[in-house]
Amino acid sequence: MNTNAVCWFEIYVNDMERAKAFYEAVLGQELTRLDNPAEVKDFPQPEMWAFPMKEEPGASGAICKMDGVESGGNSTLVYFDCEDCSVEQARVEPAGGKLVVPKMSIGEHGFIAIAQDTEGNNIGFYSMK
Repeated sequence: MNTNAVCWFEIYVNDMERAKAFYEAVLGQELTRLDNPAEVKDFPQPEMWAFPMKEEPGASGAICKMDGVESGGNSTLVYFDCEDCSVEQARVEPAGGKLVVPKMSIGEHGFIAIAQDTEGNNIGFYSMK
C-alpha cells in the first residue's frame, strides 16, 4: 500500500443544518455539497457536505484502546489537522458544541484537543504547536 490506511471518513448527523453550521464555524472553512452520481440508483442517497479536500492520498489513523472508552457507538475519533488546535477549541462552545479535553501535549508529537459536536459525536483537533 502506497498511501495512508484511511482514505475517507463520514460523521453521521441528525440535523444537517445545525451540524454544517457547527463545523464551518469551528473549522473556519466552508463545506461543499457532495452529490451522488446519477448512475448510483440501488444505494441509499444520503445528504453529504464535504470538508475541504486536497489532491493528496489518504489520511493516517490508528486503532485505540483506552480505559473507560468502550467500542461501538461513538468509538471512532476523527482528528482534524490544525495550525494551533487552541483556535478550533475556542470556537467549539460558541458554535454549540462541548469541549471534552482541552488542548494538551502529547509530547514530541504535538498537541490535541477533543470536543463533542452538536450531534453528540466526539471529534479531535491536532497541531504541532
